[in-house]
Amino acid sequence: MKITQYCNGGIEAFCSRVLAACATAVVVHAAGAAETYPIRPIRMIVPQSAGGSTDLVARIVAQRLDDTLKQPVVVDNRPGAGSINGTDIVAKATPDGYTLLAIAASFTITPSLRKNLPFDPVRDFIPITQLVTLPHILVVHPSVPATTVKDLIALLKAKPGALNCAISGVGTSTHLALEQFMFMTGTRMLPVPYKGGAPGMTALLGGQVQLYFATISTALPHVKANRLRALGVTSARRSASAPEFPTVAESGVPGYEHTSWVGLLAPAKTPRPIISRLNAESVRIVNTPQVKTLMLRDGLESVGDTPEEFAAIIKAEVAKWMKHAKVAGIKAD
Repeated sequence: MKITQYCNGGIEAFCSRVLAACATAVVVHAAGAAETYPIRPIRMIVPQSAGGSTDLVARIVAQRLDDTLKQPVVVDNRPGAGSINGTDIVAKATPDGYTLLAIAASFTITPSLRKNLPFDPVRDFIPITQLVTLPHILVVHPSVPATTVKDLIALLKAKPGALNCAISGVGTSTHLALEQFMFMTGTRMLPVPYKGGAPGMTALLGGQVQLYFATISTALPHVKANRLRALGVTSARRSASAPEFPTVAESGVPGYEHTSWVGLLAPAKTPRPIISRLNAESVRIVNTPQVKTLMLRDGLESVGDTPEEFAAIIKAEVAKWMKHAKVAGIKAD
């Protein structure tokens, strides 16, 4: 009996020592990986075409990460299937810090529109930081007899469905901005989808549609040239790149807020020390005076938050857009 007890106790002690050694080895390995990281080029995938806001931000940040990490950070555009193709590459990549994802806010909208996504936006990624926010601006064609948001609401209620609004595709950020506006004001407009922001802006300038929740950088030159009239920005506070325009919320729709963003993610299970380093460097970069000024020229406002704060935003937005899609009757494909 004593021998058995001794053996069992010895085995338990041995197992405990082995487990403790394994745990220590994992911690040491992760710490060592972070100390030497990176030792080869990093790929930053942008699941959209070159030239858009996400691509612009990715290239600004990647270029400066080159300098601080002492390794090339290569931007790799992988558009297709509404950003799903490129995003899925990162979801399935080795979680070692060498494959990153620069993503737009549509990342949180997609789950409400697609039934069988090949990835889970919360489970399969670890947030690094939200890089910038990108408010939209509600602009109307000069033929629309409204100079304020309140004027527009009154016009829409007097003539339900009489005005058309451009959207840069079904389920995009511009579409959800419109649906949220109609829901909160009790108004009705016809969404007219275009293949991107540029065709939508062309249609608005030509009078084929009467409204558009456009990006500030795209709309502002036309507003200044009196080809369009700006009624309000969609962010909770006035935009630093166009502070002369009121928010939609302060102009007659209390509580209205719709802001797009660009953020940086890594595959789930990427070691925390690597995430922490990428977060620190990215936050520092987007908040340097030079980069902040560069971003503002395109209507982008630097953020730079913690991985936990960004994770909370993603989780909350996925739930919000699920609700709005249901209310708006937008069906998942």
